[in-house]
Amino acid sequence: MNLAQPFIRRPVATTLIMLAIVIFGIAAYRVLPVSDLPNVDFPTLLVTASLPGANPDTMASAVATPLERQFSTIAGLASMNSMSSLGATQVILQFDLSRNIDAAAQDVQAMITQAAPLLPPGMPSPPTYRKVNPADQPIMFLGLTSATLPLWTIDEYGETLMAQRISMVSGVAQVQVFGSQKYAVRVQVDPHALASRGIGIDQVEQAVRSANVNIPTGTLYGERRALTVQATGQLTDAAMYRPVIVTYRNGAPVRLDQLGQVIDSVEDDKTASWYGDSQTLERSLVLAVQRQPGTNTVAVAQAVKDLLPTFERWMPPSVKLHLLFDRSQTIRNSIDDVKLTMVLALALVILVIFLFLRNVSVTLIPSLALPLSIVGTFAAMSQLGYSLDNLSMMALVLSIGFVVDDAIVMLENIVRHMEMGESPMEAALNGSREISFTILSMTLSLAAVFIPVLFMPGILGRLFHEFAVTICVAILISGFVSLSLTPMLCSRFLRPPSEQRHGRLYVASERFFDALLRLYERSLQWVLHHRLSTMLASLLILVATGYLFVQVPKGFIPDEDQSAIFGITEAVQGASFEEMKHLQHAVAEILRSDPRVDTLFTTVVGSNASAGSTPNQGRFFIHTVPRSQRPSIGEMVQELRRELTVIPGLRSFLQPMPTIRIGGQLTKSMYQFTLQSPNTQELYDSSQRFEGRLRQLSELQDVTSDLQIKNPQVNVLIDRDKASSLGVTAEQIENALYDAYGDRWISTIYAPNNQYKVILELGDQYQLDPAVLSMLYVTASNGQLVQLDAVARFTEGLGPMTVNHAGQLPAVTISFNLRPGVSLSEAVGKINALARTDLPGTITTGFQGTAQAFESSLSGLWILLVLAIVVIYIVLGILYESFVHPLTILSGLPSAVFGALLVLMVFRMELNIYAFVGLIMLIGIVKKNAIMQIDFALQAQRTEGKAPLDAIYEGCVIRFRPIMMTTMAALFGALPIALGVGAGAESRRPLGVAVVG
Repeated sequence: MNLAQPFIRRPVATTLIMLAIVIFGIAAYRVLPVSDLPNVDFPTLLVTASLPGANPDTMASAVATPLERQFSTIAGLASMNSMSSLGATQVILQFDLSRNIDAAAQDVQAMITQAAPLLPPGMPSPPTYRKVNPADQPIMFLGLTSATLPLWTIDEYGETLMAQRISMVSGVAQVQVFGSQKYAVRVQVDPHALASRGIGIDQVEQAVRSANVNIPTGTLYGERRALTVQATGQLTDAAMYRPVIVTYRNGAPVRLDQLGQVIDSVEDDKTASWYGDSQTLERSLVLAVQRQPGTNTVAVAQAVKDLLPTFERWMPPSVKLHLLFDRSQTIRNSIDDVKLTMVLALALVILVIFLFLRNVSVTLIPSLALPLSIVGTFAAMSQLGYSLDNLSMMALVLSIGFVVDDAIVMLENIVRHMEMGESPMEAALNGSREISFTILSMTLSLAAVFIPVLFMPGILGRLFHEFAVTICVAILISGFVSLSLTPMLCSRFLRPPSEQRHGRLYVASERFFDALLRLYERSLQWVLHHRLSTMLASLLILVATGYLFVQVPKGFIPDEDQSAIFGITEAVQGASFEEMKHLQHAVAEILRSDPRVDTLFTTVVGSNASAGSTPNQGRFFIHTVPRSQRPSIGEMVQELRRELTVIPGLRSFLQPMPTIRIGGQLTKSMYQFTLQSPNTQELYDSSQRFEGRLRQLSELQDVTSDLQIKNPQVNVLIDRDKASSLGVTAEQIENALYDAYGDRWISTIYAPNNQYKVILELGDQYQLDPAVLSMLYVTASNGQLVQLDAVARFTEGLGPMTVNHAGQLPAVTISFNLRPGVSLSEAVGKINALARTDLPGTITTGFQGTAQAFESSLSGLWILLVLAIVVIYIVLGILYESFVHPLTILSGLPSAVFGALLVLMVFRMELNIYAFVGLIMLIGIVKKNAIMQIDFALQAQRTEGKAPLDAIYEGCVIRFRPIMMTTMAALFGALPIALGVGAGAESRRPLGVAVVG
């Protein structure tokens, strides 16, 4: 069988086929999208509901629970978590990877509709959902500042002009606005002024509602023209509200400005953001753009950036637009670095071929297989809907060391025939016929290594599907090129040895290689005559490999250095907004003084429940100087953590921006461990004790939890009998409290392009002390004012700030970070062991997010490795019609894995997902070398009748040169990955180290 003969006989057809591969490959490369990773986002939906004034317990029982019961019936729901805080509930729904996010959204909307009759009637609007994972970091931060304009004017440009337009961009899930300062009118009443005039706060509310109206007033239709009736019922700013008459006393009107002050203010005055660098720190508005799960980060970011020049033209010069962070730029830098790595690998492999062959024309023949295989793969990637991401590009880099193997073997065998006296055409025909089956076996078996990856479930399967298919396509194309173009070129361009001139360098190198070959022959003879010792040595290596596999630290998906750090700060429960502003400003000053910080923004979240935070928390984001001007991002995080500990009363939690976020919970630390129990008190007590035990583990740092049940609160205990006797209801009392302290939205200002709230509250000076509650009056049914302390008494206590559910059970999530040098496998093992001994049996536990995916991946990776070996065995058994030869071919695998694991431990690297891919690549390297030896030996045994010992000895000696060439090509092809220092190189380095080792 000679698969190459038609191509050797028809050089024009062969050349045109190769030209077609190049043309279609280049055309596909130009349109391939750029991304960081294949699409591995879980379909995630965020459901939000509000009931102003309701405490966290009420929100959890009356809002979260009915919704959760309905959502739990949706098919494909992987996890459901909820967080209920003051007046707001968030439910995070994460679905299986197989579910379409649009179909899941339809199911969620149907369940919201079914749950509507079970929800409290006072909700201002039904629950809504967004296609966004709240745990995902934004792909872009935009800052707006102005030295002259008030903040609510900047907010008008940011929220109305920019955020709404950006939200319309395809792939944008939402635009969060940190430090929102949307305009509002605040009516701040004085309880003394109300009491002295006998006016209840509810009367103020009614007066404002009645004064500000925007009702259709109709049209006058005359005989010749129609006139629209326009009344001035709309009040648009604070000055127009001040003369509003609330009531009459002694025949004189009591106006609103006599009962307090009416000011132009903002909707949420308990949130603030600052943008700064080493020179300045300014109050600002920060827009955080989040993409929908499953969309391309680079494409979405580019679409947003295309809008920025338009925004700058629309805004006055006094408003400055700052691009604080662009995730797509780090992705582009990482891909550019992979491209550079590919060029280096290509050059090194060609250099290896040249050093072995020492002839430029001979070197070019197998080298052509490299660009043809890679360029041809681009065409297949385009048709499959793949992107130029870190994994697909890494597959192409690794393939450089393998795709040239087949061409080298073909060339070497043809040259060997020419050295036997055959002409170039005869050598090409005879040599290709002799080696065709070997190349076919090598190509198919190497591609088969990655077949199990295609059937892996979950996130790992989705992550490496693109990698496996890309490298398989490159290998298959290289096999085709080696069976077509390579022998055709050999038949036309190789010269017989007698016609070649060899210089001194060639003669010297040939002597060196002959000496190396003689050394190998002697060692080979010793091994073949000491078979028992060889087998025992192999057995020892197998045992040592198993030991190293157990001992090597294991990780998951390594994080890339994206020159960005995200942080959450937390003060004591009950910290005021002014205290949080002071603490957050101290954080900003420390960060600004660090020369490694380029720009930053910091924010006090305040009462912004949609941000998933609590009033005692703040956030900050740092964009660092370039990598060349600072240490690694991990070292920088550790140093900044120490610097921020000097701020009293504040804990700071810092995280490098993760490459991929698994799970829907954004916690203060990177990894999560969740405790659940129907017994809430037992859950809270046990989780606090367990958190304390985790703090003592030397492997962990930043141990914290989302349990916040010690929030100071004032309990208003209503005396219902006395209230009833005075004509006051519990509803009136709670309404009066809401009017006074709840930032109550009592009316709306309708502008041409927006709507603004009118908010009622007590003056700031009357919100400083719980004793002021007694000054509040409620209007009884007979019109008389009743002082609140006449129908209620006040006590101070503690209550929950948030109530959290996982599934449908109360839950506490403890989050943690790893100390430097600690692997995730060590931490998971210690936590699981501690949970088994320290927690009661009524509490169920489990890791969430990345830690959960890592825990489930350990067994999956073992199965993957075993399946890869089984598939190779089956393919080789079919090709060789033997049960024994596949075992012989794979017998060198333990030594290769031993080398990989040993080098990983020497360099203190984890066996993470990328390094594990390196182990799978080693299966291909080992079996390709063995196939070259055994295939030759079998042919010698069958055709020449040689004894097995003589046949394998001859096969090893004759194939020594191509084996050394292909091994060195694979090694030097992976070397740029192992030594990589560019953007994202630290995540890829374990793979290169494993292959080189």
